[in-house]
Amino acid sequence: MNAGQGQILELLLEDGYRYARLSCPPDLIPASGQYLLAGDSSDSPLPVPLFYTDSAPGGFIAAATLPEAWKPGIELHLRGPLGRGFALPLSARSVGLVALDDSPARLRGLIRPALKQGAAVVLVCESAVDALPDEVEVQPLSALGEIAAWADYLAFDVRREKLDQLKGSLDHGFQPSAGKAAQVLVHAPVPCGGFAECGICAVTMKSGWKMACKDGPVFDLRELEFRVP
Repeated sequence: MNAGQGQILELLLEDGYRYARLSCPPDLIPASGQYLLAGDSSDSPLPVPLFYTDSAPGGFIAAATLPEAWKPGIELHLRGPLGRGFALPLSARSVGLVALDDSPARLRGLIRPALKQGAAVVLVCESAVDALPDEVEVQPLSALGEIAAWADYLAFDVRREKLDQLKGSLDHGFQPSAGKAAQVLVHAPVPCGGFAECGICAVTMKSGWKMACKDGPVFDLRELEFRVP
């Protein structure tokens, strides 16, 4: 983990969601699914988690719920990269990226690596999606069962409180078997970045509790403990 300074160079509006183009040292650029904690010089009490979506000269494109006060030119104090990111298998040839909540932003960092290794990529979400490579197909959440059966690798972005809903939607689609893999980015508050072990980001696993801030936020689907009604 490293600490350093960054700067917001540009704000972008895509998918109805605000992204920031950041400049920062190369050793601060997170992998897909990892995050940085960013703060400014104001009295804001909590840092903001920034997730990688794409590369950019001198930095990267970050997805986050950005404070309204953050404008181009603002200097940021950065700490990271933090947490465990996605691990796209080199053998994956059919990749499903599934956003169960607001935006597919935190999954975008997997698109170019998947295409580079020759995989077909389907993005499953309900939001409007802008500026995707032509090779990427977009499907609604109603097609999740079909995509789950087709994919040999699935990456999900889901809020912690919707994990049981995710399991229910997969019961008749994705079946554990050789050659298939699935990972879940559990979207939970990560204010301490693993320093305080405050427990606010705790996720129930089959082996016990783990913290999204340091053990995640990306977990293997098969390791998660679900409580399906």
